[in-house]
Amino acid sequence: MKSLVEALNGWARLLRPQASVFLNLGDTYRDTFLAGIPARFEVAAREAGWNVANQIVWAKDNGLPEPLPYRLANRHEALFHLTRAKRATAYFFDLYALSKHLGKPANPGDVWDLRRVRNKSNHLAPFPPELARCAILVACPERVCAKCWKPAKRVLEPTTDLDASRPQAVAAMRRFKERKLTDAHVAAIRAVGISDAGKGKELQNGSGRNSVRVRELAAEAKEALGGYFREFTFAPKRHVGWNGCECDASTAPGVVLDPFMGSGTTLSVAQELGRDAVGVDLVVSGQPDDPEPVG
Repeated sequence: MKSLVEALNGWARLLRPQASVFLNLGDTYRDTFLAGIPARFEVAAREAGWNVANQIVWAKDNGLPEPLPYRLANRHEALFHLTRAKRATAYFFDLYALSKHLGKPANPGDVWDLRRVRNKSNHLAPFPPELARCAILVACPERVCAKCWKPAKRVLEPTTDLDASRPQAVAAMRRFKERKLTDAHVAAIRAVGISDAGKGKELQNGSGRNSVRVRELAAEAKEALGGYFREFTFAPKRHVGWNGCECDASTAPGVVLDPFMGSGTTLSVAQELGRDAVGVDLVVSGQPDDPEPVG
């Protein structure tokens, strides 16, 4: 554990301020019981000054059989999303890119059900490219300012395009059109959400803080939509542009660093997604010069 945290701290000098680290850890057995390696690592990483933004469960549909009759076959591993950022808004996080890739209209959650693919390399522990793809999409920006490294961030607008596979969503979109509601109503619904309805008025911190006009539009929408109001509360958004910075400089791709590159799966996926990629696998003597920060 100590060596792993030391390696983690060594990577910190290479990271841009908005960068993230994704670390996949499974557990093992000692004296027939789980050793608790992921939990112990999380505590050690926190004590070393890292913040855990997400702990993702990599759910596996297959794996090694379990011959012992007194424990379940392991079908998951932990994927830690770590950052040195001191607040949540300081690290880059592109939830839209991940949700769109996974075909999820809303937040896809922290359980990633990713299938393994046949790997013909000699690597002892290959992982699915999809695991790297999801991590890169959500945490590595497509473009950054070549001068200040600030990531370009998406400009998103609310939309009424709900999940057409759900009968409730189809009915909600039909009623929305019939009652001639507008994009302003959608924006008001999203602003008010469920915090100004029912028990939410008593329990949610944001209750009643929206402007009078927003609350009026939300009330109109609620009257028109009835029980379908909630369908638009977390309605998907569409990408309409990018926000950059004021440097008036060129942009460059985000950079992915894999310090345990193995067979190069992460690097290959990074290049497919238009990012630059750097991989390291062997330790050499001497102290190299600091490379350009990544993230």
